[in-house]
Amino acid sequence: MGEGVLAGFVVIAGLILAQPANAQPANAQNDAPKDTLKRVEQQLQTGKQRQQQLERQSQALQSELDDLRGQLIALADQARGQEQALDQLEETLTALEAEERERSAGLDNERQQIATLLAALQRLARIPPEAALARPESPVDTLRSALLLRDAVPALKARADALGQALTALADTRGKLVDQRSKALAARVALAEKQGEMNRLIARREELSRQTEEERLQVGQRMAELSGQATDLRQLMERIEAERRAAIEAAARREAERREAERREAVKREAEKREAERRLAAQKEAERKEAERKLAELRAAEQKIAEQKAAEEKRAKDEAAREAARERELAAKAPDGPPAVAGMVLPAAGKLTTRFGEADRFGATSRGVTVQTRAGAAVVAPRGGTIVFAGPFKGYGLILIVEHGNGYHSLIAGLGRIDTAVGRKVAGGEPLAVMPPDGNPDLYFELRRNGQPINPQRGFGAPEGKGQG
Repeated sequence: MGEGVLAGFVVIAGLILAQPANAQPANAQNDAPKDTLKRVEQQLQTGKQRQQQLERQSQALQSELDDLRGQLIALADQARGQEQALDQLEETLTALEAEERERSAGLDNERQQIATLLAALQRLARIPPEAALARPESPVDTLRSALLLRDAVPALKARADALGQALTALADTRGKLVDQRSKALAARVALAEKQGEMNRLIARREELSRQTEEERLQVGQRMAELSGQATDLRQLMERIEAERRAAIEAAARREAERREAERREAVKREAEKREAERRLAAQKEAERKEAERKLAELRAAEQKIAEQKAAEEKRAKDEAAREAARERELAAKAPDGPPAVAGMVLPAAGKLTTRFGEADRFGATSRGVTVQTRAGAAVVAPRGGTIVFAGPFKGYGLILIVEHGNGYHSLIAGLGRIDTAVGRKVAGGEPLAVMPPDGNPDLYFELRRNGQPINPQRGFGAPEGKGQG
């Protein structure tokens, strides 16, 4: 575009210089640049209006994003509670299954013993008294068998009654086991529904952010192109106007010199003296006006820079105030979540397996804490801040680094999926990722201040340095 404007300027300047000395330049030469400049300025005005509309739309979308963020925080908290409840149900279920196996084994053993006694008693009962007298055993042995049969029947009845009670207890245990299994299944279904709803909200949040940023970027690029085109057209018109004024001034000077030549012989010396004085005064006046013009331009430029700086500072303060208000609003909306320590929540619910300063599974001193979570558990921001790293890193898998201000940084590793991006501002408790979908994964959480690891269980405000176990 710049080469085409320069070529047009060269052609128009050549036409001006080719005119006769007493000819007046045609106004039609700069009509086309004026029309083009007018169209460009109209497009710039339309673009500014679109920018203002996008700004209002962006504020509305930001409000919707804040509402989605609050919903995500609430859903993440509910999911964590359901995960803990499911853990308790599974522990109860395991205990009931062990009790059922123990009772079943005892009943099988008792049933075998009673069956053996019943078989012996049935054999004795089938022998009639006459046959018992004719048996080869001695009368003492026969009497001993009769006494044994008389004593075994009450004991056998007592053991049969105990067996019936044990069977009733076993049926009750199995009923409890069925009820606990139903509750555990319902808890798993509810947890899956919450996780699905969280995934849908996260996808909606990412789609809104992407659409707004893409359109604002396109409008900004178009405005930059139109501004450059308008600047080139204005410079071309200024050069054409300057050449026109120079041609008029040259023609006037030549006319004045011609008239002066007609009177030169009579008043040569006086005319030369007056002409010299006139030219000197004109030069001084021109220099004075030029100096005043440059001074005015310099002051105007300084004032414009000062106004732009003041406007930028005001926008920065307004943006900081809006961000602080959003943080306070999100903090007010957020429900009671996981245990907080000095303004911080743990990234995920689960069992704390390694504390700060203890030896980890490799034998090294842990610089953070390790939490054993459920498969697919939600991972949230421990505190509000900005995402400065999100992705794989060397042998650590997927990690997140969050900057909280005042020298604090959080490092979260062991993730299965990341649902945020670098540069994104997040609130405390906002979902950022999920754990791997199988097994009992380990989440590693490290808190640093000014580059030094501190005990995450003491939270923000803990002393700097190592060894805060």
